Amino acid sequence: MNLAAAANESLAHTSNVLIYSSMAVYMLAFFAHIAEWLLGSRSKTARTAAALTAAPRSAAASPAKAETEKERKGGTAVLERPKIITRSAPGTRDIPDGPGAAGGDEQGDLYGRIAISLTVLAWAIEAAGVVARALSVERAPWGNMYEFNITFSTVAVSVYLAFLLMKKNVRWLGLPLVTTVLLDLGLAVTVLYTDSDQLVPALHSYWLWIHVSTAIFCGAVFYVGAAATVLYLFRERYESKLAAGLKPGAFATSVMERLPASATLDKFGYRVNAAVFPLWTFTIIAGAIWAGDAWGRYWGWDPKEVWSFITWVAYAAYLHARATAGWKGRKAAYLALIAFGCWLFNYYGVNIFVTGKHSYAGV
Repeated sequence: MNLAAAANESLAHTSNVLIYSSMAVYMLAFFAHIAEWLLGSRSKTARTAAALTAAPRSAAASPAKAETEKERKGGTAVLERPKIITRSAPGTRDIPDGPGAAGGDEQGDLYGRIAISLTVLAWAIEAAGVVARALSVERAPWGNMYEFNITFSTVAVSVYLAFLLMKKNVRWLGLPLVTTVLLDLGLAVTVLYTDSDQLVPALHSYWLWIHVSTAIFCGAVFYVGAAATVLYLFRERYESKLAAGLKPGAFATSVMERLPASATLDKFGYRVNAAVFPLWTFTIIAGAIWAGDAWGRYWGWDPKEVWSFITWVAYAAYLHARATAGWKGRKAAYLALIAFGCWLFNYYGVNIFVTGKHSYAGV
């Protein structure tokens, strides 16, 4: 028995070391992402902005010049614009996606690849820390807020890396993701840390693996959708200023022009939220079934249950507004952020400030 306890204590210590080590590597990835944005060339983004505004005007104002160009090209008019795929939805501005955080520059791209490599390494170390924590407690590693936090950040990075493996254009998410992970882990190891311990009998169920794991995965995907939505709001405002003939500042131009078009960000956030919403529905149903087994009732208006349902309603309203009412753009984005805010409050607010049947795990 003493040997088993000593082994579990050693595993818990190993887990802590791995989590701190992953934070150090995430910090290096953070600086590499910063270098990607700062040292990448701004010339390509500037040419993109110029092509969007100057090309249509010059073609309309100088028909004779356009005709001369047509003759010089052998009778075929050629529009000199960057070769960037346009993914704008019907009814939106015809804006091409930006070249990415590196700005189409080889030096910036090198720092971006270094940042991704460091992110993968940090993710592997953190995942090992989560596994060591699970082995030390001999159960699922999400029995309290500390364990939930370290698992959540691991899954969030997993979702990001999965998109990269699928060749999706999501490198713009790297800097905000790594920043959020560092904040999440910092909060976990300083405020939320809890020593390895066993759970109350009500939590000793296979539903702990099913219900909580799906909640963590849904939260990670909802986070990705929320990050895309926030960036959409900034990019859409930038495009609106350009359309109104205003000239944004040099910093805003450098950052915004590297991001995907607002229509692309809007579509990405919507698809991500829509894809994971059925799983969130299953999470609530699984929790109700578990409550029936543990407490003899499926629904008891516990604060955690109530806010899980409020989150479901908020995301359902967002998806319904997009699908039927035709809500797109900023109004829909605000709905999506309100829904994610409900998810955050359901986790942090309810667990810390509200007492209920889900309070037995402690912070």
